Amino acid sequence: MRLRWPRQVLSLLFVLLLLIGPPAVLLFVVDPPMRGWPTGQQVRAWVEQPLTEQTLAAALTVAAWLVWLVLAYTVTVRALARLRAGAAWLRRMPLPTPLQATASGMAGAAVLTVSANTATAAPPEPALPIAAGTLDSRNHTAHLDAYRRSDDGVAVSGGWLSREVADQVAAAAALVWLRRRLTYRPRRPGPPAREDPDLAPLPATATAVQAALADHPPTPQPGDATPDGDGSSGAMPALVSGLPAPRVGLTGAGGAAAARGLLVTALLTARRHPAMSLVVTRTALAGLLGAAAEELQRHLPRLQVVSSLDEAVQAVDSRTRGHDRHGLDESRRGDDLPDARAAAVLIIDEPPSGAAAQRLAVLPPAGATVVVLGGWPAAPTWQVDAAGHTHDPDRPEWHGPRLCVLDAQAAIDLLTVIAHTDPPSDQPTPNPTPHAVQQSRPRVPRQATGQDPRPRPAAPGHRLELRVLGNPMLAFGDEPIAIRRTAAMQALVFLAAHPDGADSRDLVDAIWPGLPRHSLTGRLYTTLSELRGTVRAACGLAIVDHTDDRYRLNPDHLDVDLWRFHAAVQHAATAIAKTNTTIAWQAIIDAYPGDLAAGRPWPWLDPVREATRRHVIDAHIALADAASDPHHALAVLQQGIRVDPYNADLHMRAMNVLAALGDHDAIAELHGTYTRRLSDAGLEPGNEVHDMAAWLNKAVTPGR
Repeated sequence: MRLRWPRQVLSLLFVLLLLIGPPAVLLFVVDPPMRGWPTGQQVRAWVEQPLTEQTLAAALTVAAWLVWLVLAYTVTVRALARLRAGAAWLRRMPLPTPLQATASGMAGAAVLTVSANTATAAPPEPALPIAAGTLDSRNHTAHLDAYRRSDDGVAVSGGWLSREVADQVAAAAALVWLRRRLTYRPRRPGPPAREDPDLAPLPATATAVQAALADHPPTPQPGDATPDGDGSSGAMPALVSGLPAPRVGLTGAGGAAAARGLLVTALLTARRHPAMSLVVTRTALAGLLGAAAEELQRHLPRLQVVSSLDEAVQAVDSRTRGHDRHGLDESRRGDDLPDARAAAVLIIDEPPSGAAAQRLAVLPPAGATVVVLGGWPAAPTWQVDAAGHTHDPDRPEWHGPRLCVLDAQAAIDLLTVIAHTDPPSDQPTPNPTPHAVQQSRPRVPRQATGQDPRPRPAAPGHRLELRVLGNPMLAFGDEPIAIRRTAAMQALVFLAAHPDGADSRDLVDAIWPGLPRHSLTGRLYTTLSELRGTVRAACGLAIVDHTDDRYRLNPDHLDVDLWRFHAAVQHAATAIAKTNTTIAWQAIIDAYPGDLAAGRPWPWLDPVREATRRHVIDAHIALADAASDPHHALAVLQQGIRVDPYNADLHMRAMNVLAALGDHDAIAELHGTYTRRLSDAGLEPGNEVHDMAAWLNKAVTPGR
């Protein structure tokens, strides 16, 4: 890691020299230009002979003072602007340590020096929001690779997550997009800009975690893992067993934040371990999440909210002693019930007393964790600081584990993601009839895709080619152009997906989610400047235009495959009323060689990538519906399944065609392969697919 502090110290000293040196010289060496107001005689002498040695010296001295005042004013204005821009972010962050404050002061001095044109050092590479052990180590001027290699945890705006919990958050976020792919209902091919409600981006905290783990994205785990599937030695899974002792009170500046972290951790664990449950009193949940508590609890089936302490104790007692299996699917009840060792987490807002305390005392320690939001005289009470570190006031030398800590907004963001990993309980199951497809109905604010320009004819060897469908690559003629910075390639793909352009705020939020914009603007300028220089050196062409703080790819010098794809989609939408639409739909399929930026884990990609994929699915469905030959329709649907092997509608349509062909074995094989694929990803096909497969098999073989 390069040492930047000597350069920053020199920059600070240079600024101080400019601010202190000139007035010191003017006062102690040159002397003030005038001592008091001029007398009448001095004024008459100056009028008679204005250009004397004394008057010229005084004029030069006054001019020097004015230049210094302008410099001081500029530095002051810049400093106030930087302070105002960072005030909102600083209010949301934990108080820094003295070491962090010193480092931040030096970095701020360097920024002010650059702003005043007193130094030309490039801004440092920003770190992703992953911390190397503590919140205090979240220094945005640290080298990027050191943060990415950290296995301790992830710091986001509003809290800190252990690495294990962060992995589960990223897995849950990936599962949300897989579920959206599964449930998508194709529609008639339409314009490039889509307004599907389930294309909304995930909450900011989740995307920040995804970005922090972009180098090592977790794989979604099967949802039916056993309670000990993660290696825990007891009934309580490892994600929770390392957290508070079986009975503990949480106090201190981070007490409520730690309880929110436990709330998120327990629900993430329960997503993978159906034998586990989370019980929270209504007042405790409202105190932790505010007004959002009532709405969230309706979408979190593994969260049990109770009205009183007695009811909470009853719920945990029934759960851990096997009298109840709240949270287990009906399909899992029965023979395997004794093997599903139950575990429960209880969060309450006041210490239990009387009969409730006695019942909690006899709960099995391995199966229940009870947390009180406040002091608990009958159990250990841990003080939690804002960074999640725990201390026992009765044992000053003891330092406990570091707990996940989240403010209310960060917790709400992550709970929203967890809520979307499960299918809606009120979603109707359509009748298993051929081609039972729902059309898209609700609409939400439009995605930022813009009107895509028509591709211009390219003169061989005179235009750049940007390929973003599949593996991203920039080429001039037949020669690829090496893009050194990952952020530069990400900016290219982002601008290709937004042909109308994007401002610096959009780019910073996409490339570095979860980090303060004001600290990354310089990094963006450096990234794009280096990109322009690389392209100019390779072919002499300008690739990115910058006007009024808006960046846009130059269509005069660049061909983009995504733009050609969108042009094909737009053409198919306008050709709907014409007789020969199959050629237009086939053109969409032919223009799609692969997923947008295939293999890249950038969080902003998910909505745009899925919207692009859906256009291709729509085209496959339209072609299959228009086919007169069932064998041709089946081939088109199989090609669509290769584009999205998780979509349920494609599989049901393919089973319909197989039923029309009378191929019972192929229906069973397709259904089995699809079920295994979803199970490997932590999903289930749902009753709709199962019912259709059974119904079609019965229709194909009436005697069965």
